[in-house]
Amino acid sequence: MELIGRGRDADVFALDGSRVLRRYRDGGPVREEARLMAYLAARGCPVPRVHDVTDTDIVMDRLTGPTMAQDLGRRPWLAHAHGRTLGRLQSALHRVPAPGWLPRRFPTGREGADRVLHLDLHPENVVLTPGGPVLIDWRTAAAGDPAADAALTVAILRGVVLGRMQRAGVRVLLRGFLKDCAVDPAPRLAEAVAARFTNPNLLPQEAERLRRFSRRVPGGN
Repeated sequence: MELIGRGRDADVFALDGSRVLRRYRDGGPVREEARLMAYLAARGCPVPRVHDVTDTDIVMDRLTGPTMAQDLGRRPWLAHAHGRTLGRLQSALHRVPAPGWLPRRFPTGREGADRVLHLDLHPENVVLTPGGPVLIDWRTAAAGDPAADAALTVAILRGVVLGRMQRAGVRVLLRGFLKDCAVDPAPRLAEAVAARFTNPNLLPQEAERLRRFSRRVPGGN
């Protein structure tokens, strides 16, 4: 198999022109992820179609197009537009009721109010296909408060390590995201930053940027 992508915890191999295999290096809840993707696809959410699943692998559609992050690298002037797209994608996801079998994180505490949360939504997890943007990497998804999902997107982007000009682009991206995001992330921001620090894939440079950001967050450290 040809290795065509390598993330922090998984590798992606091309099987043929229409399918890829995503293999997690340490296993994990792969079947649960595939089940959620099928649940979301049945409700019109833009996710890859799953063909097969094992304890470590998911075989799914091969997507054509750059990630949003790659497109931003080529066309940084689209930062605000891409941010608004990210906000709309997340808002659409939050209209999907959470199934009872999905693990809970950041619960609302209100009956029937929990929604499907991606919890790792950022430009590297959006593929811009000819048919529209598609959301990938559902391993961390859970049921809970949409404000926490938005807050985690803010925390992830605030921690990204970039040059000065690229950081300016991220600020523009965030303004676009917050414009079309349907919820206010502020009430959950300190909690989201704390959760971000527990991510085992967080790089030291990202942790330092996030630490500086957390000092400006009410309730943060």
